[in-house]
Amino acid sequence: MQFTYRPIGTIHSPFQEREGMPIQPASAKGAKGRVEVLEEFRAGLCDLEGFSHIIVLYDFHRSEGFDLEVVPFMDSQTRGVFSTRAPRRPNSIGISVLRLLGIQDGTLEVENIDILNGTPLLDIKPFVPKFDGVSNVKTGWLESSSNDLSDRKADGRFK
Repeated sequence: MQFTYRPIGTIHSPFQEREGMPIQPASAKGAKGRVEVLEEFRAGLCDLEGFSHIIVLYDFHRSEGFDLEVVPFMDSQTRGVFSTRAPRRPNSIGISVLRLLGIQDGTLEVENIDILNGTPLLDIKPFVPKFDGVSNVKTGWLESSSNDLSDRKADGRFK
């Protein structure tokens, strides 16, 4: 079975290169960007302005191939790719929860962006704590690593 996705827009950020960019929205505090939705999809933005945060799905368009085992940014040990958020995946789909600052003419102003400039946008969903928030969460191998993401940046290991 084969799937084909069509971008619905483009994500713009201050990050031109993978190396040195934040690895998650938590390490991108204050970084601002824009999510530009193609005109033919803009009607779908109706009522989104009432949400403070959005879930953005996108294509890791500069990632080639995949590895089933990787050394993630938060660790020095090899891990299975599905236990990480590494970009080199069998399906190169990325996900970020961003703060929505405003919407004007099909462009969403966002904050805490950890996405490479020019990234193809696949979908937008509202973040709803009642739906998305869970309690009693276990975070696997990450429980033993440092949870401080404030200064974590990509180091070029995923080309």
